[in-house]
Amino acid sequence: MEKEVHEFFTLLDWAVVVVYMLLTTWLGHKLSGKQASIKDFFLGGKTIPWWAVSGSMIATEISALTFIGVPGGVYALSGDWTYLQWGIGSIIARLAVAYWLVPLYYEKEIYSPYDFMGNRLGEGARRLVTGLFSLGAILGQSVRVLVTAIILKVVTGMDVSVCIMVIGLVAVIWTFMGGMQTVIWTDVMQFCLFIFGGLLAFGILAGQLGWGQISVLNQVVIDGEHVNKLRWIDLTTPFQDPTLKYTMWVALLAMPFQNFAAFGVDQLNTQRMFCCGNIKDARKAMAWSSVSILITILMLAVGAGLFAWYQVHIPGGQLAESFKANPNYVFPTWITLEVPAGVSGLILAGAFAAAISSLDSILAALSQTSLSVIYGRERLEEEGKGEEMVRLSRIVVCIWGVILTAAALLLWVVYQRNPDSDLIGLAFGMVAYTYGPLLGVLLAAIIPLRSHVVGLVIGTMASVLLVSWFRPELPMLLDVAGLKDLSEAVIGSRPSLASEWFFPVNASLTLVCGLLSGLFVRK
Repeated sequence: MEKEVHEFFTLLDWAVVVVYMLLTTWLGHKLSGKQASIKDFFLGGKTIPWWAVSGSMIATEISALTFIGVPGGVYALSGDWTYLQWGIGSIIARLAVAYWLVPLYYEKEIYSPYDFMGNRLGEGARRLVTGLFSLGAILGQSVRVLVTAIILKVVTGMDVSVCIMVIGLVAVIWTFMGGMQTVIWTDVMQFCLFIFGGLLAFGILAGQLGWGQISVLNQVVIDGEHVNKLRWIDLTTPFQDPTLKYTMWVALLAMPFQNFAAFGVDQLNTQRMFCCGNIKDARKAMAWSSVSILITILMLAVGAGLFAWYQVHIPGGQLAESFKANPNYVFPTWITLEVPAGVSGLILAGAFAAAISSLDSILAALSQTSLSVIYGRERLEEEGKGEEMVRLSRIVVCIWGVILTAAALLLWVVYQRNPDSDLIGLAFGMVAYTYGPLLGVLLAAIIPLRSHVVGLVIGTMASVLLVSWFRPELPMLLDVAGLKDLSEAVIGSRPSLASEWFFPVNASLTLVCGLLSGLFVRK
């Protein structure tokens, strides 16, 4: 009888995972310092070095999903390196944030971009963008936790529900202990482990096969046509195929908007930037986070190596079926089977900790933004109330931890009823609902023309409805609700378009609606 993959995960591997998690928790606590005020808890006292902030940004971006999903995407028969093109738009956006947005944000001491937008557009706009961020965080992060839990189940044999609850519990503990100080320093540890794991995997693959053989084995014939899986440029225009995501046109015209929102508007990343003591350090942290593209290249190379490896060591039985059903199982399975015991546990501990790292980051961001809306800036910083507000912040972290864990568990129930659902695509597609409107409100706050919150709300609602029509989530929910006929009607009536185009489209739609309302609605 063929052994399950998790049976190769030894007691030594488990010991390494436990020791690593305990060590990371202890070090994060030791480096967190004293949390005497709300500024200490949410901004690390503005004393964290820029290189640590930059490493934390990269660790959050290169999550466990990316660490496992990018090699899996290359391994898939139709996969190649065209994902790398998105890095161009990412670098453009980060430099724009560093040299345009950072000076605006540092004009006044603020905790989030939503404070900036609220100062410019009013309290209604601040509540709108805070609500958008909270919704996007719950949807996007719960999917990422679920995907990581499903993959870890393959490797460790733990039940998915148990994986989700463990990730949620440890994330709450890390954030609870020391706020952003603990979050950032634990992120830096994950960043180092990512690099170690990627280099080790590529070293083993290239050392045993040789890059020349890997290159040759990545030239395949699909449906009678030669395909180069190392191809990284795709110049197909949206007029030729509007469904393609990994093209140069998407990279240059759509992804700068997505990344500008991700690093300039999403509190998940901007909160780190506010932890720097001055504009110069914040700029350096943001600009240097662009080196994440080198990690992307490394993981693409690992994917090519895995494809070549399994051309030489052809998998059979359950393993072949597993890889065919979901290519994202390939890298964690290879780590478990081919990397020496103990070392494999260390790499997979990094993947496990990465999911926790992303979750504790979002917990800190959600706690700060929700308290800011409820109490306001003045009350949060009221003289003599520092310790009380820190205690309250920790309570809110626990509440958000329960909400996000429950959302991931609910998604697991939905997924079990629809096992063919594309959770990986769902994880990346969720931001299409909120990033466009968030960016539109930010632009309305920056440009000198007057906007009104009524129009911004209308633009946001129109944007969400537009994305819902194109994305697969609405038909999936209709299926779960037993409305299959309505689901088929929705699918049959909509055109096809890659979700990435909604970043510039929805930003423009929200901005135009806000400007029009500024003309017609009295102040």
